[in-house]
Amino acid sequence: MSLLLSVIYLAFISLGLPDSLLGSAWPSMYGPLGVPMSYAGGISMIIALGTTVSSLLSDRLTKRFGAGRVTAFSVGTTALALLGFSVSGTYWQLCLWAIPYGLGAGSVDAALNNYVALHYASRHMSWLHCMWGLGATVGPYIMGFALTAGQSWHMGYRTIGLLQIALTALLVISLPLWNTRAAGGAVPADSSQALSLRQILSIPGAKAVMGAFFCYCALEQTTALWASSYLVLQKGVPAETAARFAGLFFIGITAGRGLCGFLTLALSDIQMVRLGQAVIAAGTAALLLPFGEAASLAGLILVGLGCAPIYPSLIHSTPDHFGAGRSQAIIGVQMASAYVGILLMPPLFGLIAARLSTALFPLYLLANLIVLSAAHELLLRSTKKGA
Repeated sequence: MSLLLSVIYLAFISLGLPDSLLGSAWPSMYGPLGVPMSYAGGISMIIALGTTVSSLLSDRLTKRFGAGRVTAFSVGTTALALLGFSVSGTYWQLCLWAIPYGLGAGSVDAALNNYVALHYASRHMSWLHCMWGLGATVGPYIMGFALTAGQSWHMGYRTIGLLQIALTALLVISLPLWNTRAAGGAVPADSSQALSLRQILSIPGAKAVMGAFFCYCALEQTTALWASSYLVLQKGVPAETAARFAGLFFIGITAGRGLCGFLTLALSDIQMVRLGQAVIAAGTAALLLPFGEAASLAGLILVGLGCAPIYPSLIHSTPDHFGAGRSQAIIGVQMASAYVGILLMPPLFGLIAARLSTALFPLYLLANLIVLSAAHELLLRSTKKGA
């Protein structure tokens, strides 16, 4: 494994660290801040909006400054925001620091994913996203350790922020490696003009792939947010068991991506996406049909395993579908579509559940899966790619 690839693996672990911090820390935050519990949604929305904006700008930024510089600057921006969180004592200060938090996350996500898609095999994309899952799993443990050690949530954010500072320094030191790889790899440095959003949308298959990312993230995040409630309210699963299996959903994604790295040696990106869709369908059926508690819990794990190959395989196939010169622009709008799906669709199911019933949870997942599958097949037809 090259030295640069090792740095990128560390970057993906570090990128996952802050992603689950707010959820794990908020129960300890909102009381001292003097705000209702629901106010976490405001901070989350600001981060998501900033991430969407910076994802759309990633093509322009990466073409001008290069993937290495954009990654280092973006991680540094996120580190600064985390340290800002660690010294904040009011809600409005957290909202203020949430702006650079989101802006930094979107640029680095798009730049890193495109760089890996261009320069490395599909197995590395799966394993790198597995490393992200590892970071997202470890982050709450760091926050929990800070809280149980008699420190406040500020210390948890400070610890992650300092780790991000260390990663920023490592990325700055590694900048010559990025230039060497870009010059010596199979894909030349791209000096073409950045594409506008209108130009991107006119590319055959662009709208289809945006729809696929929107629906995938809608499905994943709706499952993460509402699976426990469904199991408790509709299947009679004890709350403690439901919470544990909801956690296994993300463990299923992380472990599944580790396994998918080996499967990519035999299967193409297209086949990996279709395999994931089939496994999600099986998991959704287990949730929907009256097979009892054990089948429902197994179904939730299957949904997680099915989610594992879809996101990294879709990203890795982007240069193949759209060409190396346009992949950064496409990945930028893919990331933006993903974050919009995260922002809109889980709350929408919350409204549906409140007005109708949480029993519609599997049908909601199935509807997103059907649109995801249709969008993927439309992408293949639009870009004239077969299995």
